[in-house]
Amino acid sequence: MNLFTDLRGVVLAALDQMTQAGELPRGLDFANVAVEPPRDPAHGDMATNAAMVLAKPAGMKPREIADRLAARLTDPRIAAAEVAGPGFLNLRLSPAVWQGVVGAAIREGAAFGRSAIGAGQRVNVEFVSANPTGPMHVGHVRGAVFGDALANLLSFSGHEVTREYYINDGGAQVDVLARSAYERYREANGLEPEIREGLYPGDYLIPVGEALKAKYGDSLLDRPESDWLADVRDFATEAMMAMIRADLAALGVRMDVYSSEKALYGTGRIEAAIERLRSMGLIYRGVLEPPKGKLPEDWEEREQLLFRSTAHGDDVDRPIQKSDGAWTYFAPDIAYHWDKIDRGFDQLIDVFGADHGGYVKRMQAAVAALSNGRVPLDIKLIQLVKLFKNGEPFKMSKRAGTFVTLRDVVEEAGADVTRFIMLTRKNDAALDFDFAKVLEQSKDNPVWYVQYASARVHSVLRRATESGIDVSDSALAAADLAILAHPAELDLARKVAEWPRLVEHAARAHEPHRVAFFLYDIASDLHSLWNRGNDDTSLRFVQDGDPATSQAKIALVRAVGVVISSGLAILGVTPAKEMR
Repeated sequence: MNLFTDLRGVVLAALDQMTQAGELPRGLDFANVAVEPPRDPAHGDMATNAAMVLAKPAGMKPREIADRLAARLTDPRIAAAEVAGPGFLNLRLSPAVWQGVVGAAIREGAAFGRSAIGAGQRVNVEFVSANPTGPMHVGHVRGAVFGDALANLLSFSGHEVTREYYINDGGAQVDVLARSAYERYREANGLEPEIREGLYPGDYLIPVGEALKAKYGDSLLDRPESDWLADVRDFATEAMMAMIRADLAALGVRMDVYSSEKALYGTGRIEAAIERLRSMGLIYRGVLEPPKGKLPEDWEEREQLLFRSTAHGDDVDRPIQKSDGAWTYFAPDIAYHWDKIDRGFDQLIDVFGADHGGYVKRMQAAVAALSNGRVPLDIKLIQLVKLFKNGEPFKMSKRAGTFVTLRDVVEEAGADVTRFIMLTRKNDAALDFDFAKVLEQSKDNPVWYVQYASARVHSVLRRATESGIDVSDSALAAADLAILAHPAELDLARKVAEWPRLVEHAARAHEPHRVAFFLYDIASDLHSLWNRGNDDTSLRFVQDGDPATSQAKIALVRAVGVVISSGLAILGVTPAKEMR
């Protein structure tokens, strides 16, 4: 049930009537006509921009359109249609509408707010995709939470979603991993490891070295690198991916697909992708202009194999092959995205770290070319997370050697707290994570404040049950909801009504942080009504000796609980039933 969509349909029907009656010219595009909450709640319950957006194409004054539209809005749910200013049209709805939303939320339960806007479109969300060279760090935490919550949000709005991890196991970094693991293998055999500059120093490779010893004994000692590099690389990579899977599981993230970069090499897939682009006239040999500003010391003017990415919106064309004939890192990524297109996805979403900003346009250009513009690619950049404890920077992890790991964060704060806090800022805004603040019990801690609201919902239901009041969903949905007449109660019901609209807007924008913001707002409204009941006993949810009134008021609380539960599920957070 999306009340805003329903009322937009009423407005569009009235506009069609005006067109048929000759009050509007034919052929007007109503796509930008919206019905939404007014900026100032004092102006009404909803507002439509119809007159403002149609005035210019219709060659009419906005006020004239608004007056005629207001006269045709005779739907019984609309108590008043008021024209303001040059042509704003504000709608006031009858209390029965908001009371009806409460009943609908209870009847629909977990389905309340679900949307069909996805229409079953197949969406691939690729996120995390960390190099398999060690445990996941705090930067990966935010990307993992964002990607998983976005996948949940898209599923909730009617998309068919695949979560995918791209294993970057085809570059030089996995050779460095193998050499680092080999030193730990030497250590397991009683030798002093040589953790020279450029190798990975973390203690996390000690168990890998011991596992190598268990498999190979001392047979790899004193042998040339060429004899052991490939085997140790595969062994260590697999061990790192097992660690990464366990890290993700600790955060509540599970991937549907793991794709390997290395699997693209030697199969002809990269060559086939480049050949496809060549057939479109998008591959050529040329010389790039020097980068603007100070030239890098290793820059040289030379002919390269280039992808004409400027033909699809990029700023410059991009090299896909090095002077020694090896592919650049961009080439296998082109092949990988072509594979995703071939798998039949209708939409691709990549979640990258902030340091990949320069990669966005070239990757979007490649996908546009390979799909003939059919498959959109949205790339979400995740800004850095700064860790603090009591206002002081949080120290690095000894186990990792150089950074704070995902496990450090989850073990310190808990998965639920970590996930919620990581979504309290838009993905492209930096985020400060203070372990002391995210665990404090105050209104300033959004996750505690929302969970406290969830716990209060369950507290009300428990108390009512103890008082002998039937609080089953069937009983609450059938309660006389006309009893909910106080402005504060109707305001909370209005907030419940906004949830389906919020889901659709957040899903279209690929912005799961909007869910976290909304949950904080509706929790604030619930706490406010609760506190008002301390002074005005008529607003208390359980009215002693009056089960009918109690059921109506508890129905409102239950409706809020439905929204909080669904919103937290999208964020991947377990709702609290009581606060400890």
